[in-house]
Amino acid sequence: MDLIMGNWKMHTNHLDAIQMIQKLFYRLDRKDYERVEVVVAPPFTSLRSAQTVIETDRMPFGLGAQNVHFEEKGAFTGEISPAMLAKLSVSYVIVGHSERRAMFGETDDVVNKKAKAVLNAGMRPVVCIGEVLEQREAGQALDVVVGQLRGSLSGISAEEAEEVVVAYEPVWAIGTGLSASTDDAAEVTDAIRAALLEMWGPEGEKTRILYGGSVNQGNIAGFMAKRTIDGALVGGASLDPDSFAGVVRYWI
Repeated sequence: MDLIMGNWKMHTNHLDAIQMIQKLFYRLDRKDYERVEVVVAPPFTSLRSAQTVIETDRMPFGLGAQNVHFEEKGAFTGEISPAMLAKLSVSYVIVGHSERRAMFGETDDVVNKKAKAVLNAGMRPVVCIGEVLEQREAGQALDVVVGQLRGSLSGISAEEAEEVVVAYEPVWAIGTGLSASTDDAAEVTDAIRAALLEMWGPEGEKTRILYGGSVNQGNIAGFMAKRTIDGALVGGASLDPDSFAGVVRYWI
């Protein structure tokens, strides 16, 4: 099943989150949920409220987190452990988002530790990879992305392939209003799929590959038409329930 995940980043308080989830629920119907798995990833401070409203009203949404620490517990002021997220019914955790890599110095090794910790806690990592504009213009996009993929998934077994999600997000298209062309995106996701099959054999087909980078209801259908794109990681467009519902209903 395709996966559409909204990354709310550092937006909304817990009251806003409740309202946004309720409004999104009212805008979708049973047919939407039969075709698409919908996940919302609010800030940490909204997770408990989001969990409560989703479970109380039996909404068919998955709950995601935007980050995690790779240790189970310890003297890591301000950090959140995998076990803490699991207790909140979080099912997906974004790791290695380009903003984390660029602003907080996260390397492939750190992302790899986080991905393994998420899997060990019974959740699914959404492993983000993507090139910057200079790398794309230099013709290095495929090498950079596949290198990040291998480093971030090192030591994860083929048996876990189905639990892993990979999100390709060209860094130059995040929050800029620009997006890769559908053909450019597919060229990279094709290379990602080929690398997954090389790493994990046939099990590599079970890993869902998302596209992210200024995704909206106007361009989502074009991306979803590509064979190796199984969904989207949506940023700004996920902050408006009408817009996000339009992305989820790309097939109409």
